[in-house]
Amino acid sequence: MKFIVVTGGVMSGLGKGITAASIGRILVDMGYSVVPIKIDPYINIDAGTMNPFQHGEVYVLKDGTEVDLDLGHYERFIEVELTGDHNITTGKIYSRVIEKERAGEYLGQTVQIIPHITDEIKRWIRDVAENKNADICLVEVGGTVGDIESMPFLEAIRQMHNEEREEDFLLVHVTLVPLDSGGEQKTKPTQHSVKELRSLGLHPDVIVGRCKRELEESTKKKISLFCDVPAEAVISAKDADDIYEVPLIFKKEGLDRYLARKLRLGRRDSNGKWESFVDMMRSAREEVTIAVVGKYIDVRDSYISIREALKIAGIHNSARVLVIWIDSEDFEDFTEIEIEADGILVPGGFGQRGVEGKMMAIKYARENDIPFLGICLGFQLSVIEFSRNVLGYKDANSTEFGETEHPVIDLLPEQKEIDRLGGTMRLGDIEITIKKGTVAHFLYGKDKISERHRHRFEVNPEYIEELESAGLVFSGYSDGGRRMEILELPSHRFFLATQFHPEFKAKPFSPSPPFMGFVRSAIQFRREVNGES
Repeated sequence: MKFIVVTGGVMSGLGKGITAASIGRILVDMGYSVVPIKIDPYINIDAGTMNPFQHGEVYVLKDGTEVDLDLGHYERFIEVELTGDHNITTGKIYSRVIEKERAGEYLGQTVQIIPHITDEIKRWIRDVAENKNADICLVEVGGTVGDIESMPFLEAIRQMHNEEREEDFLLVHVTLVPLDSGGEQKTKPTQHSVKELRSLGLHPDVIVGRCKRELEESTKKKISLFCDVPAEAVISAKDADDIYEVPLIFKKEGLDRYLARKLRLGRRDSNGKWESFVDMMRSAREEVTIAVVGKYIDVRDSYISIREALKIAGIHNSARVLVIWIDSEDFEDFTEIEIEADGILVPGGFGQRGVEGKMMAIKYARENDIPFLGICLGFQLSVIEFSRNVLGYKDANSTEFGETEHPVIDLLPEQKEIDRLGGTMRLGDIEITIKKGTVAHFLYGKDKISERHRHRFEVNPEYIEELESAGLVFSGYSDGGRRMEILELPSHRFFLATQFHPEFKAKPFSPSPPFMGFVRSAIQFRREVNGES
């Protein structure tokens, strides 16, 4: 087993996740199997309770584990499906060690960070690597070198480095190379970051320098000299036009050749698959505009999987998707709105804030026959909006937001018995049955699908017959027909909403069917408006 560890210095947000995912992509294209692991030093057990404004998107894995958004990058770049075992947090490690201590497994020893915490970290990494039987285990250590939270993990990595053969372990350090006011590339932050790393007993084999522009040869030589790495191991990571170009930038820098030689992998040529995808992305000439009406738009990473799913669907429809971000709260002071876009998407979320603005966007799309896609809360709000404005139940609402005479969205009876915050959450892959002859069946091309969920409330079964009689079609369901999963309006050019999150399964070579249909309809709508068809 080979191990590649990615750390970061200078500051957070440099793109360690994209770097790790891109390295994984390079190796996959060379024919190697890769198992990724993300280490998050926070004490939370997982990312499920984290505020999107602080942490960005909560990504859901197939087993229902709520994780950091970088695991979404891994799944999209490396073409893998991960589980909770691929995400290590301080909370998980300490919980496991405390459970063992309470069970007496340490035989009366004083339980300490070294060796007990570090041993547990190493054991976790190696167990995941061995269980997947991959060629290479790719480990990203979250946070920044020097953070107190990361210390136990970096110490565990140091021990692993000493325990593995030299050709089986490689450390990649991502740093910032800023520009001064005169445009000169400054290496001092990188030097200090590497010095901090070396003070912990770790020495980088590769330094990835993040900079607004390509690193100059003199800059590479200076980093090489002061940080004691070969010049060819100083990799320029300039700001890319798109994250999917990063693996190609790394290949141009010769990182694939250096990894192969350093880890004694044996030289294998790239299969060219990723290059073909990027060429397809670059060749897209048509543009389509999608308005995303959400309530976390101040932090765009809150909707990163939606953004990527739209982009991927656009690429496969030979178009560039331009996203307009709209704060749903901005609509709540108006009785009438207008959205200039070729399609409208209302994403998920929790809580009452901004939901009235989202429903105004849904109403605008429905009444003006504009392509619409609703996700999770967007699905539930579509039911509420239809109940209010078509059925005439002006107080129709979800019991998530309070008491109402017409609870068209509610907890099911068995959920109410055990309900506590998060206690009734449905998470991960769930099988869904799709009705034949519907838009959903046309998009998926099959009767049974599996999609990822992250929600608590459901369409109230008492209102389903009335809603369908008024023209709303529930084309997908689960749990023997008790839970509605997909809705659509046959009279509309494209009006589809899903209780699940289709964006979590969208990958460069397997776009999400709902997103494909939505973007395709938006393109056609744009052509009609412009008189092109």
